[in-house]
Amino acid sequence: MLNIFKKTNNSNDNFELDYNNIPKHIAIIMDGNGRWAKKKNLPRTFGHKAGVETIRKIIKECNKLGVKYLTLYAFSTENWKRPAEEVNSLMGLLVEYLKKEFDELNRNDVVINYIGDISKLPHNCQTELVKAKEKTINNNGVVMNLALNYGGRSEIINAFNSLLSNLSGEELKNISITEEMLEKHLYTAGMPDPDIIIRPSGEQRISNFLLWQCAYSEFWYSDILWPDFTEKDLQKAIYDYQNRERRFGGI
Repeated sequence: MLNIFKKTNNSNDNFELDYNNIPKHIAIIMDGNGRWAKKKNLPRTFGHKAGVETIRKIIKECNKLGVKYLTLYAFSTENWKRPAEEVNSLMGLLVEYLKKEFDELNRNDVVINYIGDISKLPHNCQTELVKAKEKTINNNGVVMNLALNYGGRSEIINAFNSLLSNLSGEELKNISITEEMLEKHLYTAGMPDPDIIIRPSGEQRISNFLLWQCAYSEFWYSDILWPDFTEKDLQKAIYDYQNRERRFGGI
């Protein structure tokens, strides 16, 4: 049986990508910022800042390779449990990133999007996100989905509630909900499911990320901490993806 939960040691640097088989949608659980900082005897906030530099490199590489969608798990519904100082720093870093990087992202035709319930974020974060989305909506490059205050379980519940709220009492009595109906109410409506989900840092779990969408995604794990993740590592993940057999439940 194909092991989609393969953990890669990243030792093989001799490979060549098939540019006709680039994943349309790559999702990344950006993990390891805090541990990266701890190893260097630095505050965790330094790790998050270093992680932003990695985001910059990976977006450019995805654009270059022709990836259509890049979903980055930036802040989960569970991350509110972290110390207030760290949460506030992350929110400030988000605003700083959007302001500082907007011109370059826009110049490179990147579409800035978000998924998750951003109504719980500080007002300045919401303002910058909405503004960035509106100003880049007509771009034609990679769509960068920032998953913020995102949780896979809450997304599915919200989708059901949204679907049901659009139905009358009589319709509710006779409705038979299909996958297609529900998918129209997900944050990712209109987007393909992730072809591959990448998680650096050595952890091997999905952490409430894209639970509906990951049904047939390939998974790629690495011990590399996110701030150390490079364009070459992304290419290795894609190469590994290209050498797997995707059967989607068939033979």
